[in-house]
Amino acid sequence: MIRFAIKRILQGIPVLIAVSLITFFVMKAAPGGPFDKDKKLPPEIMANIEAKYHLDEPLWNQYLYYIGGAIKGDLGPSYKYIGRDVSDIILETFPVSFVLGICALLVIIGVGIPAGILSAYRANSIIDTGIIILATAGISFPSFVLGSMLVLVFSHHLHWLPPALWESPRHVVLPALALGAGYAGYVARLTRSTFIEVLSADYIRTARAKGLSDFQILYKHALKNAISPILSVMGPIAAGVVTGSFIIEFIFSIPGMGSFFITAVSNRDYPLIMGVTLVYSVLIVLSNILVDMAYAWLDPRVQV
Repeated sequence: MIRFAIKRILQGIPVLIAVSLITFFVMKAAPGGPFDKDKKLPPEIMANIEAKYHLDEPLWNQYLYYIGGAIKGDLGPSYKYIGRDVSDIILETFPVSFVLGICALLVIIGVGIPAGILSAYRANSIIDTGIIILATAGISFPSFVLGSMLVLVFSHHLHWLPPALWESPRHVVLPALALGAGYAGYVARLTRSTFIEVLSADYIRTARAKGLSDFQILYKHALKNAISPILSVMGPIAAGVVTGSFIIEFIFSIPGMGSFFITAVSNRDYPLIMGVTLVYSVLIVLSNILVDMAYAWLDPRVQV
């Protein structure tokens, strides 16, 4: 297992290099620059600024200079947050984005899997139909539309939860629901189809013939064999949660990496764009590695 993890980490390095290359050159190809929106500066001052940040060098030199610093842990200074390094901004905002992502994953797992099990257990009933409708609605609504609807209902009409900011556990509820609801619906549909197939297996009929309770059949026998397909999609879901947090953090005014990333794009803050992109890329690669390891651990038939 350790050799497998090391091998997958080494395979992830070219992925990170490719992401950094594409991000860097697409970013540089976009019109405008980091200092275009400021007050027009004299040419000699602009030349000094560009020399300070190596913007007067060829693109390949700029890229190699940045990657060389990133390997050493230096992600460079922010162009817009004067006096602050990108590493400091990421260290400050990463815990916020991490907590939001974990809460969204808890919504996905805590709602999607039980709903799918209940739907499969009550197949072709009113409960099953209602869960399918809700799951389809969750999948159909984009997270930013669902987030706006949640704010309208639970904040402005019912006054149960705060509409924005990040000050207490109550502020986590709406953004976590908005970020996780769509994926919870997808997991519920997948869990339902998987459980319906598993519940028709011979060993489940044998368990029923032995007089086992429904709880024992569902959670001790069926879940163990049905969890593997569900687990296999958790890597892409984790990637979707990571990338989906950009707009959710912006909508709910959450001071996480996603909101800083959107601001950095509009300001052409190249080091901050690169730094946040690399951090998110590392998270996605690691999440897929962890899912593959967990898949092999849960199902001994799978060879790592």
